[in-house]
This record gives sequence, structure tokens and C-alpha cells, in this order.
Amino acid sequence: MIIDCHGHYTTAPAALETWRKRQIASLGNPGEAPTAASLHIGDDELRESIEQNQLHKMRERGSDLTIFSPRASFMAHHIGDFETSATWAAICNELCHRVAQMFPDHFAGAAMLPQSPGVDPRTCIPELERCVKEYGFVGINLNPDPSGGHWTSPPLSDRHWYPLYEKMVEHDIPAMVHVSTSCNDCFHTTGAHYLNADTTAFMQCLTSDLFKDFPTLRFVIPHGGGAVPYHWGRFRGLAQEMKKPLLKDHLLNNIFFDTCVYHQPGIDLLTRVIPVDNILFASEMIGAVRGIDPETGFAYDDTRRYIDAATTLDARARHQIYEGNARRVYPRLDRALKHKGL
Repeated sequence: MIIDCHGHYTTAPAALETWRKRQIASLGNPGEAPTAASLHIGDDELRESIEQNQLHKMRERGSDLTIFSPRASFMAHHIGDFETSATWAAICNELCHRVAQMFPDHFAGAAMLPQSPGVDPRTCIPELERCVKEYGFVGINLNPDPSGGHWTSPPLSDRHWYPLYEKMVEHDIPAMVHVSTSCNDCFHTTGAHYLNADTTAFMQCLTSDLFKDFPTLRFVIPHGGGAVPYHWGRFRGLAQEMKKPLLKDHLLNNIFFDTCVYHQPGIDLLTRVIPVDNILFASEMIGAVRGIDPETGFAYDDTRRYIDAATTLDARARHQIYEGNARRVYPRLDRALKHKGL
């Protein structure tokens, strides 16, 4: 089985974006805010949006199941207040749940949280628990920067985040550490802000003792870990100067990286530097990079090709990347698959 740990609902029917624009337009006049009940997206629309897009590419490229969450750039936690985010998150999560119900063999949900700048993360817990208990979601997306590129929140190692971590441990779910749209002109959303955040999240964990407090907490750092694998020697050296344990003991029981790296040399570097047991297959298909690579003639985000072509990987390593690691990092997914006899 090939499990893609990083998929977003980037192809949701146009009515969703129309509703969101109405919500944003009403921020100065709450009485004009659209209700969740006013959004009407039928099953046929959902089915078409998936069958002609994500599911079509999964079949074409040979992946089996995608961990599926709301569109990352649409989370936009910096817009409005907590109530704005709470309504928006609930709508987006419900759509992903409906997709997972329609295609239970191909999609498993991961929740967007209703984060808001300056708001206690405890406010996200009801939506987290609803998605886990009622929807059967297997993970969450955690935005370390709800301000949208201004970084006004404490680092991930701060006790500010501990209530969420306690719930993650209680429900045995990991978080993909994933920012949303940048509203800071200095940082392009997908080309800079995402990769900066991946690197920043790793360094925040390196400088702390977070995993002493939460030894079973698990983070997936997407987009290949940002700059982390490329500068692994720098991070090892910094940890050494700070008198931290070796990175394999300090972080690699808790931090994992995905394969959303869109060229062969990048995947080759990732799989040489990072232990195989810390790499999860992912593509983020129909996401940040959707074009055809003129050097290969194939889609940039057809990441299975890079794993298959990596000369340093044997059959055991590929199995771990494609399936074994995801089932270990997402144990609720593993239990659901075992229930199906898989």
C-alpha cells in the first residue's frame, strides 16, 4: 500500500470560496455574515471534484490512500477573530469528512484547527475532539504562525501550546506543522513562508526539551523539512554547542519529514541524510507546484517517481517510506486499516 500523508482539498467546489468571500466581506458587519447552513454543496459536486482530480491522479500515479485536510492556504487564521476561524474550520473539516465517507478506501481526514492570533489554543480543542471522535480523523494540521507571516505566537516549545499537545497525546494523533497564507509581502506563501516555517519549527524543537515533557508527541514537518536536511550538519553542530543530545535521540523519535520535494536530487539528499524511518511518502498533489517539469516531462508533484528512482533505497526502505512509517506515526489510521483487514 502507498499512503500519501499530505493531501489538501484544493479542488473543492467553487461554492466554498464564494461562501468564504461573503464571510470575509461581512467582518465589519457581523449581522451580514453567512451561516454555515447557507452553504450548499451536493454529493455529486463533491464526488466530481475528487474523481476528476485527486482520485484520478492517485490512480494514474499508483498511490492508494491520502491523508486529506482542508486547503492550507485557505486556512488563513489571520482573518477575523476566533469565531470567524471556528465557523470556517468546521465547514472545511466537514467537507473533508464527506469526501472520506464517499471514498473510504482512498481518503482519511486530518483536521484544520480554528486558530486565531493571540487566542488561547485551548479554544481549538472542541473542534479537534469533534473531528477525532465524530469524524474518525487521524491527525491535525497545526499552524505555528496564525498571524500569517508575522510570527506573533510563542515558539512551539512554549507552554502556550501544551493544552493542544495534551489532547494530541490523549488521542494518539500527530500534527503536521503547516502554516497558511502569508500576509507579509516579504514572504511568498508557498515559496518562502512554508519553507521558512518548516525550518523554524524544527529549530524551535531543537532548542527546547519539549519531547521530555511529551515523549510520545509526534510532528510531521512537511515539504521535505524545508532547509533542514540540506543543513543537517549545521543543526547537528548547533545542538552540540547547546549541549543537547544527538539529534537521533533528541528529536528523531518525535519528528518526521515528508517527501514533498519536487526533483530527484532533493529526494536523493533527503533519503541519504534523514534516517529512512523518519520519512513519510507525500505529494501534496494539485498543490503548490502543479506544472510539468520540462527536464523530465512528468509532473513535479509526481513524487512516487523520485522514490522509485532513488538508488540508495532498497525494498525495505521503500516499504517504510510508502506505508510502514505512516502507519506508525498515524496509529489511528493503522487501526482503521487493520479493521478492514489491510
